[in-house]
Amino acid sequence: MSSKKAPAAKQPTMFKKILVANRGEIALRVIRTCREMGIKTVAVYSTADAESLHVKFADEAVCIGPPASSESYLKIANIIAAAEITNADAIHPGYGFLSENAKFSKICEEHGIKFIGASAEMIDRMGNKASAKETMREAGVPCVPGSEGVIKDFEQCKKVALETGYPVMLKASAGGGGKGMRAVWSPDNLQEAWESARQESKAAFGNDEMYMEKLIEEPRHIEIQIIGDSTGRACHLSERDCSIQRRHQKLTEETPSPFMTDALREAMGQAAIKAAEYINYEGAGTVEFLVDKHRNFYFMEMNTRIQVEHPITEQVVDHDLIREQIMVAAGILISGKNYLPQLHSIECRINAEDPYNGFRPSPGRITTLHAPGGHGVRLDTHVYAGYAIVPNYDSMIAKLITTAQTREEAISKMKRALDEFVIEGIKTTIPFHRQLMDHPDYVAGNYTTAFMNDWKMDDR
Repeated sequence: MSSKKAPAAKQPTMFKKILVANRGEIALRVIRTCREMGIKTVAVYSTADAESLHVKFADEAVCIGPPASSESYLKIANIIAAAEITNADAIHPGYGFLSENAKFSKICEEHGIKFIGASAEMIDRMGNKASAKETMREAGVPCVPGSEGVIKDFEQCKKVALETGYPVMLKASAGGGGKGMRAVWSPDNLQEAWESARQESKAAFGNDEMYMEKLIEEPRHIEIQIIGDSTGRACHLSERDCSIQRRHQKLTEETPSPFMTDALREAMGQAAIKAAEYINYEGAGTVEFLVDKHRNFYFMEMNTRIQVEHPITEQVVDHDLIREQIMVAAGILISGKNYLPQLHSIECRINAEDPYNGFRPSPGRITTLHAPGGHGVRLDTHVYAGYAIVPNYDSMIAKLITTAQTREEAISKMKRALDEFVIEGIKTTIPFHRQLMDHPDYVAGNYTTAFMNDWKMDDR
């Protein structure tokens, strides 16, 4: 439980109109909650997304540019202009794009528009992974041994690696999605890894600053969902296990984690609350940890936004996290209660990719779509028969979620739902997920972030 007591609440004023600065399923997801709350919505869209469902279901829609993200969904001036001409009093950024952009958060504030997310100061503090790690050390949250902040040059890199002990992991300070990361197993490979990681980070983020951590072998990637309010008080809504990844991109998630114990959940939950309250965090966020095979856990990063995988938390604690985000942004205080999973929920990310050919992107037009249904099945998607998947954006087209009393039932339900899910006209990762649900190690809950290293698809 939170150690902070709530002061007398100020009378909150709910938003009248929210602009959703995103696309695809998350834009549609936000619009649905706003509709339930009686809040008007504005969709923004690129010319490539003119036929997208978020455009059709919003109360208003504004075209903000051509297909390229840099000229539309990342074009701050166009989004602010859209908010002003539609008199939107708040902007929800979803995830990705500008959701963790400190400049965008600050510009919203300067224009009198509430950014439903972290403040510019908070994003700056937690967005740089090296500074975030140092902040968490100050807060008393367990951190992976390694450099204290950014490494200034290769000489320091060698020294830190020696002090930390091989194997080590070089990471881009401004990184994400696996860019600018290199595992180094011996001094012989350090310089090559240092140079290539910096080059990749510079190309991806315009920043080549690196830091170093001890490489945790056989780790789990487990994150804690938190919510903080304007008083600096926070609570957690338990964990999600995101260890099934390919090239540091999550493929499927579940809650509760099959690796979790009551004692570990309590310790990680309290560490996440400590992290959030130390920085007076406001809004929904996720504190991500690496957990070794001995169940020691270490802070990895904090995401100052809603996560792709938030639906599984919603399913097991029966809370609408988008609604919680909006209410906190409007000044409503949280109860301070922590929530534990009452059910088991699994999410499979369905991407427009060919799993039989190295997960190669598969843009094109969907000719046939049959969505699964039934008790305990949720599908978050923006696609439909006739919808064209363009190559300009992320390849995720749906999230299939199943929820049941036990993990075994949730897996069985997922198998059935995947068998019912028909998408024709493009390749998708449905066959991959169907095979995953039968993999003996997955079924046994015996997996780490290295699970996909030796993955091979069975014959069609």
